[in-house]
Amino acid sequence: MKNNRISIFLPSLGGGGAERVMVILANGFAARGYTTDLVVARAEGPYLKDVAPTVRIVGFKASFLRKSTWLLMRYLQREQPVAMLSALTSANIVALLAKMCSQVRTRLVVSERSTISVECKHAVHPRERIAHALVPFLYRKAEGIVAISQGAASDLEQFAKLPRNSVRTIYNPFDLARIQKMASEPSGHPWLDAPLERRPVIIGIGRLTEQKNFPLLLQAFSWLAKTHRARLLILGEGKLREKLTHLARNLGLGHDDVQMPGFVANPFAYLSRAALFVLSSDWEGLSNVLIEAMACGTPVVSTDCPSGPREILEEGKWGQLVPVGDAKALAEAMDEVLRTPRDRLPDVRKRAEDFNQERAINSYLEVLGLPPYAEFPLVL
Repeated sequence: MKNNRISIFLPSLGGGGAERVMVILANGFAARGYTTDLVVARAEGPYLKDVAPTVRIVGFKASFLRKSTWLLMRYLQREQPVAMLSALTSANIVALLAKMCSQVRTRLVVSERSTISVECKHAVHPRERIAHALVPFLYRKAEGIVAISQGAASDLEQFAKLPRNSVRTIYNPFDLARIQKMASEPSGHPWLDAPLERRPVIIGIGRLTEQKNFPLLLQAFSWLAKTHRARLLILGEGKLREKLTHLARNLGLGHDDVQMPGFVANPFAYLSRAALFVLSSDWEGLSNVLIEAMACGTPVVSTDCPSGPREILEEGKWGQLVPVGDAKALAEAMDEVLRTPRDRLPDVRKRAEDFNQERAINSYLEVLGLPPYAEFPLVL
């Protein structure tokens, strides 16, 4: 295998779970001796700093993904990587079109990071709707298709009218050693690092969008606050910030009860000091942050949303699952965890070990048609 170049294509390195995963994979491929390019429509986002020096960042400076198609086509013709992995629906469509037009022999694997049928229902922008409409026609052109949970894989097969078992499930990779190291660093938040009074802190993390359903978490927390002097931190940024701030006030929750610090570069320092992590989502693909919370040893409660939490928690073995949209059930589950001594709760770190990055890197290299380690030295 004289050509050992792998390319990973996605829109940007914004602060989402998919972007974090692609950086981990890029760094992992490079560490295995592969010449690795992280190709992005826009070379921007908080995860830029996490890209290893051995990974080359190729930015197109394209405002829209459709403008990236011909740029990616030229890149493929010039570099002719042996394999390329793309992530997120719109980027997958661009990658498929670019490969078809460039007529290169690159093995292309597309990956879906969420439950596509639900994402399609909530798509608002015309670009998103067009991308989803093209999935049944174009995904079958890929040499490999990956989803991040069994539920998401089954959903994609039905949505795209693909043969059964044609979508491979590969759980997301997690650098557990890095997570544990970062978890020991100071969080920088007074509620966690040097609390003046011992009040348990509950944490929710994610983009402030409809998918994450933080209004549900706020409603459940307002009920919980009647019996527990707890605090709530919601980490993340998004279009619903003003709406969530207004809702918290209407629920009688003040600044000393609920805070939303925005995007946090090291959420693990927060999680490791929290009493509880809560996932309130209406839907997911797998839920990276649920696994990351478990890697920090933090007790978890999650909605039983499609797809991922039930698989991660193994039917509730490692944390409580509650019905989607049920604020009362969520509040009751949170109450039960806070009342239970930590040593009587499951050691969730044991389950997190099943998501070690080396296992995922091996699986991705396999679906890309490559051996676990490059046969030739890395050439930049």
